[in-house]
Amino acid sequence: MPGKAKPVHVVPRDGDWAVVREGNQRASSVHATQAEAERAGRPAARADQTEFYLHGRDGQIRERDSYGNDPNPPRDAR
Repeated sequence: MPGKAKPVHVVPRDGDWAVVREGNQRASSVHATQAEAERAGRPAARADQTEFYLHGRDGQIRERDSYGNDPNPPRDAR
């Protein structure tokens, strides 16, 4: 169901990087580097048309992208 999937987060976990759906404890996948986890998480967010959050080592969100139906699309720049 596009737009209904839970957002995808890439978060630090025990020295690795985990791809986790919002609200879940269990990781979808775990990777040695943040870049590997991002390469796994972004396509999942795109496929499910949901939000993608990339967290830093401190756990704070450092990047966010929306792949769903944006309720506030940018104005046409004509």
